[in-house]
This record gives sequence, structure tokens and C-alpha cells, in this order.
Amino acid sequence: MSWDINQAIKDVDEALERLIPAEDTFPQDIHRAVRYSVFAGGKRLRPLLTLAAAEIFGVPRLHALPAACAIEMVHTYSLIHDDLPALDDDDYRRGRLSNHKVFGDAMAILAGDSLLTLAFETLAADATAYFAPATVVRLTEALGKAAGMSGMIGGQVVDLLSEGKQVNAATLDYIHRHKTGALFTCCIKSGAIMGGASLEEMQRLTVFAQNIGLAFQVVDDILDITGDEAALGKKTGADQHKQKATYPALYGLKQAEEKARDLLSAAEKEMEYFGDAGNSLLFLAKKLVEREK
Repeated sequence: MSWDINQAIKDVDEALERLIPAEDTFPQDIHRAVRYSVFAGGKRLRPLLTLAAAEIFGVPRLHALPAACAIEMVHTYSLIHDDLPALDDDDYRRGRLSNHKVFGDAMAILAGDSLLTLAFETLAADATAYFAPATVVRLTEALGKAAGMSGMIGGQVVDLLSEGKQVNAATLDYIHRHKTGALFTCCIKSGAIMGGASLEEMQRLTVFAQNIGLAFQVVDDILDITGDEAALGKKTGADQHKQKATYPALYGLKQAEEKARDLLSAAEKEMEYFGDAGNSLLFLAKKLVEREK
């Protein structure tokens, strides 16, 4: 089974269009900055994973879109802030100038803050139209945990503190599983929460998500060495220049590629439990790990 990714992306974009204020809304500067990054041509990987996970349990796409969009808002906020001079200091994102290069550091910070807060407003205001309050609380908790100190922020902190240092395998694993993997896991857990998954179903999907999230970051590390800048939409070689902790740096390129394949294989085993219902999610996962950009 192949999933109509283009239609799913269109659905996500249309939902984001409804949820994010128009550029001419006062004060216009912040809305221009927010929309500049949200509609910069991202692949919408995280909301697609959320929709595919929800599909396993028969959740209508319309119902799952608020949670999917909330996660995309958090992801985009993190990119805006990551690119700032105080962090990764990147001038380009998705093939064009980073937010702060266009709107300035202060407006970029506020644009990121706006998206983070809008994500939780979206869950509170829009997800409640389709789900019971207890379900919305669980979705909110999952996103807050994934985005916060015990998730993405924690991973970013350890990543920042590890620059230029020799790190061990445990530290590298922590960085990748938290900085990138936590939000990926949240995507799939959110779909399961909306679908009323059983304890066993949630456990299997969590393991699946953790493997896919880590595999995605390993591939990202690899593409920073082997990828094409035009296709990636950002400069390659940045990890080595900043002496980042990466799988190729610690294990070598060949072993990193083997690691990504092993993680995908482990994820596939978890999906066997769901049969054909999990085909869309598995299809997406393979595309994430086997991507070339």
C-alpha cells in the first residue's frame, strides 16, 4: 500500500492556514515572521506520522489534524530558534534565508515563542471539538514533555554542551533520542492516544517511534556528510565544522549506515502486530530512513 503523501501534506497545509493568523493581522510583523517559516516548504514529516498513527485506529484525518498541526508548530519553532546565532548560527533553512536573517534576531525569537504557545492553544481550542477533555489533556502532556527539558530541550542542551568534546555512546544516544527522537515519538503516541490504543499497542508504537526517531537522526548525520546542499536546502559539513556529536563521528560512516538499517528493521518488527492497518505508518517510516535529502 502506498500512502497519498501529497494529499496528506495538502491537508496539513490547509489546516495550518486556518490556524495561523493571516499576514495582514495586526501586528503584521510577527505574523509575517511566523508564516515565513511555517510555509517555507517543509516536508511535514511529523504531522504525517501523527495522521498515519491515528489512521491505525480509524481516527478521521479531520479529527487528528489539530494535534498534527500543533506538533508541526513546535517543530518549526525549534528550527527558528536553532538557527539563531546563539545556537547553531545557520543562515539558511529549507533552501532560503533563516528567519532571523530576514526579520532579525528579536522577531525570530518572538516568532518561535508564538508558535510554541499557539501549539498548546490549538490543542485546547481545536482538538476539544473531536475528543474528550481527558484525551486532550493526555495530548497536551505528551507534547509538553516531548518539547521540554525531559525531551527536545534536554537533548539540545546536551548537544550544545558536547560541541568540541569527545562523547561516549550513551551521551550521543541521549542527544539523538531527545533532541530529535522525542518529538517523533510524540507524533506517533499522539495518534495512538487519539485512537484509544491499548497498553500493548501503545508500547509497541512507542518502541517503533523511538527506533524511527533515532534512525532519522542517524541518517541526518550521514546526509550532513554525503548529501547535496541544493537538495537538503542547507549547508552540509556543518556538524564537522562545529564538532558536533554524531554517529559518523563516533562510529564511522559505514557503521552509521548499518545502525540506521538495524533501527528500521527493529521498527518494522513492531509494526507486524498491526497488520495492514499499519501499512501507511510503515510506508512513511521507510521513506524517512531511506531518504536522500
